[in-house]
Amino acid sequence: MQYNYKSIFESLQDGVYFVDLDRRITYWNKAAERITGYSEAEVVGARCMDNVLIHIDERGTTLCKGLCPLMAAMEDGNARQAEVYLHHKRGHRVPVSVRATPLRDKAGKIIGGVELFSDISSKKALQDKIRELEKLALIDSLTGLSNRKHIEGELIARFHEKVRYGLDFGVLFMDIDHFKEINDKFGHACGDAVLKTISETFKASTRSYDLVGRWGGEEFIGIIRNVDYQLLGKVGERFRMLVEKTRIENSHHPISVTISVGATLAVPEDTPESVIARADEYLYKSKRNGRNRLTICEFGKTGN
Repeated sequence: MQYNYKSIFESLQDGVYFVDLDRRITYWNKAAERITGYSEAEVVGARCMDNVLIHIDERGTTLCKGLCPLMAAMEDGNARQAEVYLHHKRGHRVPVSVRATPLRDKAGKIIGGVELFSDISSKKALQDKIRELEKLALIDSLTGLSNRKHIEGELIARFHEKVRYGLDFGVLFMDIDHFKEINDKFGHACGDAVLKTISETFKASTRSYDLVGRWGGEEFIGIIRNVDYQLLGKVGERFRMLVEKTRIENSHHPISVTISVGATLAVPEDTPESVIARADEYLYKSKRNGRNRLTICEFGKTGN
């Protein structure tokens, strides 16, 4: 039975092109024309690396000089798959999924290669949109810190980690002192600037495996991993001191703010709700005792 393979290739939604051993293009289907903007007449006889496709990877590395999937397939006889960016005739880059396969004669000798490629622009756009939505769902839009939803998820994860591996963690509940007075005196725009500046301080001074997020309003939660009471207190005290030394510029004059902190380690009988409630309780002890201080729960004694 004889097949008209060219008519099959022309009906595909994927771009298809054939090359010889010198990587000169010998066939170019209609989908290849549509995806790249180059007509068959413009590319047949040219080498694929000569101002036609010029594949690059996501880092911008040009692949035609040695990392080309099609060339690699022709050299070792093994098929390749990759996601790369090809050069469109109009100058922009198009993300494509490529599948490169060697072409062999009847004796099995490699005589060239064939590449199928499909436009994955919509896939990339969807993935970017999903990542953006995930980010929006977990990040506080004003401060760029984790939001309450993310904090709650991290707390659950830390409890699972504690049960499974016995890894201790602590919680810091932090609140900006006299924040309402700042809003009333200088306006909400200044209050937002205070929140953003303090958040930058937290970001710059948080260990990579810890998390500080905005719980709501002027309240922040720190989830501090692999600590005992002494280290948890040091971390909380460092945050308190750094905020105290932070200056927020505004149109009137620089503003200095402080935070009060409540700290506690999670214990086996805790839940996410109970450990937050206990840290909140000790935060208000800091407030009652004069603000701009840390109070830590050590079950049986209270330390400032």
